[in-house]
Amino acid sequence: MQLRSSARTTFRARAAAAGVVALAALAPGPGEAQEPPTRVRPDSARALPPVTITGTRTRESVLDVPLAVTVVGTERLRTVSGYGLNDALTTVPGVLAQSRYGSSDVRIVIRGFGARGAGDRSNAGTSRGIRVLLDGFPETEPDGRTAFDQIDLATAEGVEVIRSNASSVWGNAAGGVIAISSVPVVDRALFSAGSVIGGFGLQRHGLRMGTKIGAGTFFASYVNTRFDGWRESSEGRRDLINMGVVSPLGERTELGVFAVATHSAFEIPGPLTMAQVEADPRQANATYKSRRERRDNRLGRLGVSLEHRIGDRHELSGLVYVNPKYLKRSERGTFRDFNRYHLGGSALYRNFASLGETMKSTFLVGTDGAYQDGAILFYSLTPQGTRGGTLQANRREGARNLGVFAQEELGLGERVTLTAGARYDDITYYNKNNITPAVNAQKSFTRVTPKLGVVYRLSPTHSLYANAGGGVEAPAGNETDPASTFGQDTVTALNPLLDPIRSTTYEVGTKQLVARGDGFFRALSYDVALYTTDVRNEIVPYRGGRFYFTAGKVRRSGAELGLTMQGSHGLSLQTAFTYSRNRYVDYVVDSVHYGRPGQSASYADNRVVGIPDFFYGATVAYAPAVLRGLSLQLAAQGTDAYFADDANTVRVPGYGTLGATLAMERPLELGGGLGLRGFVTVNNLADRRYVASAFLNPDVVNGVPVAFEPGLPRHVVASLSLGWVR
Repeated sequence: MQLRSSARTTFRARAAAAGVVALAALAPGPGEAQEPPTRVRPDSARALPPVTITGTRTRESVLDVPLAVTVVGTERLRTVSGYGLNDALTTVPGVLAQSRYGSSDVRIVIRGFGARGAGDRSNAGTSRGIRVLLDGFPETEPDGRTAFDQIDLATAEGVEVIRSNASSVWGNAAGGVIAISSVPVVDRALFSAGSVIGGFGLQRHGLRMGTKIGAGTFFASYVNTRFDGWRESSEGRRDLINMGVVSPLGERTELGVFAVATHSAFEIPGPLTMAQVEADPRQANATYKSRRERRDNRLGRLGVSLEHRIGDRHELSGLVYVNPKYLKRSERGTFRDFNRYHLGGSALYRNFASLGETMKSTFLVGTDGAYQDGAILFYSLTPQGTRGGTLQANRREGARNLGVFAQEELGLGERVTLTAGARYDDITYYNKNNITPAVNAQKSFTRVTPKLGVVYRLSPTHSLYANAGGGVEAPAGNETDPASTFGQDTVTALNPLLDPIRSTTYEVGTKQLVARGDGFFRALSYDVALYTTDVRNEIVPYRGGRFYFTAGKVRRSGAELGLTMQGSHGLSLQTAFTYSRNRYVDYVVDSVHYGRPGQSASYADNRVVGIPDFFYGATVAYAPAVLRGLSLQLAAQGTDAYFADDANTVRVPGYGTLGATLAMERPLELGGGLGLRGFVTVNNLADRRYVASAFLNPDVVNGVPVAFEPGLPRHVVASLSLGWVR
C-alpha cells in the first residue's frame, strides 16, 4: 500500500529501478504458481518499476537510504518450510537467526541487539531488541518484547530487514527492524492450495487467495501447522488466519483494513548439559518435562490504516489497532493465565518540497503510542503439569510507550542526500499486586535518540553512505522482575537496578549493482557495511533468565557482506558473511548471587555472551535450460564458537550445516489456468550433530552448566502447491 510522490528526479527514478534488481533474490524457487521472473539485462534494468522500502518510514529506494537494508523476496519465501522466521533470514548479513529446537521459537540477533533473547521463562517464544512489523502494524509490544505467534512465512509476500539501529524513527527496541508484508499484488484473481510434509511429524497445509474488488484488493490466507518435534516435549501447533482489504477512496486516499488471528501452542524441551547432548540429544530437560513447560496463546489483531495525499507535496497517514491476547503457560513451577489487551496507533505527516533547481526536501514528523495492560493469575501446578486449585498471585502488568519523531532529508543535486532526525520516547511500566500491594511499583524511562546520515551516489546503481545515531531499549516486562536474592522480590515488583540500554552507532557502507549481458555473470549486486556500537547498560540475563543485571559498557564492531550474483547457464549465488567483535569494556559483577558474599569479578575484555564472532549463510542454485524449469540448490550456514556465560568458561561449539533442494522454478501447467509447483529439501545433509542455541549465564547444577539446545539432525521437507498461473 503506497502513495507515490511525484517529487522524484530522473536520476532517482533510474536509481530506484536499479535498486530493485540489486535486492532481488536471484536464486529461483517455487511458490504459488506464477510466471518465471524476467532475466536481468542492462537495457531493461531502468525500465523496471521502482520499489520502495517501508521499514524506514521514508518510502525510498534502497540505494537512497543511509542504512544497511536487505529485502527478501517471494521466491526465497516459497522454497522453505516457513514455520519459523529464521527460514527467511539465513542469507541476511548481520542477522543471526537460530531455531531453538525446530519449531517457531526462534532466537534473532541483529548486530548484537536481541542477543539476550535466549533462555526460558518469559523468553520462550519471544525476542528482544528487534522491532517486528506485519503490514505496518507492530508485533513488538510496548515493553520491547516480540512474540512470533502471528508470523508465518506462508502468508508473507516479502520481508524487509533494516540491520542498522532505527530508534530515531521507531523508538524502543529498534536495534534492527524486520518488516513483513502479506499484501499480494493482484492484477487478476489468484488462488493456491499447498502442503508441506517434513520429518518429525511436520505438516503444514495452507490456502491463499486474492481478488480485485473494484479498484481495491481483497486477500486472505489460512495456515494449519503441526509438528511432533524431534526432541521430547517439543511438539508445536498453530492455526493462523490473515486477511485484509486495501482500497482507494477517491484519487488521493487509500484505506486498509487488516485482521489476523491465531492459536499457537508449543512445548519447551529445555536445555541440557553437554554430556546429555552427547549421550542423547533427543531427551528433554527432566524438570521441564515433569512440569510440561509450554505456551498456549490465543490472540488476534484488527487494524485500520489510512493514507491521504494533499496535492503533490503533502501526505498524511495513520493507523490504529487493537490486539487482544489470552495466554496460558506452565512456567517456573506455576500455571499462569494472562488476559491482555494491546492497543495503539500512529500518525505521520510528510512534506515534499523543491528548495531550488537542485535541492529537494522530504520532511516527516510523526507520533506513535502503544499501551498494553491486563491481569495475570498465578496458580499452583499439579504433578501432571496442569493448573492447580491454589491462587498464588494476582497481578496486573501494564506498559505504555509514547514517542514523537521528526526527520529532514535534503537532496543536494542528483548525487548527495543528507538526513537528520531525532525521536523522544517515554516508556512507563506499571506493576500492581492485588494480594501484596506493598510491592506495587511504577517506573519510567525517557530518551532522545538522534540520527545523522549521508548518501553519495557514484552512479545510478552505486551509492556510498554513512550514518551516526543513538539507540534506546528499555528492559522488557519480565526483565524488570527483581532478583529473589535476600528476598528482593518481596520488597518491590520492579527491579531497581535496571536502566535502559543506551547505544551510539557509527556506520559506513556501500551498495552496488553491476549488470552485464554476457560473460561469467549477467548481474551482480552487493552491499558492504562496517559499524561500531558503544552500548551502556547492556542488559544481561542471569540464571537462565530468572533475573537481569546490566553491564556497564560494551563495544560491538563488525563487518558485513551481502552478495547476490546471477551467472550464465542458469547459475546463481546468494551469500551473507558477518564478522564482529563484541567485548565488555566495563563490567564488574558482585558475585553474591553465586554464594560468595563480598567478592566481585571484572569481566572487562571478555566476549559478550551469546554472540559468535563469525557466521555465514550461502545458497548456490543451478537451473540450466536442459532441466526444463527445475532448479538444484545447495545451501550452507554456520557459526563459529561463542560463550554462554560472562566469565567465558561455558563454550558453545560452532557448527556448519548443508542443505540440498530440488525445486520447480516454473509451474507445471495442467490446463484451465492451473499450475503445479513443488520442492524437496534435505536439511542437515551430512546429519551433523550441533548445538543450535544456548541459554545465557545458565543454571549450574552440581558444577555443570545446563545450557545447550541441540539442533535437528538430517530431515526431509517436501512441498506441493496447486494454483492459478499468473
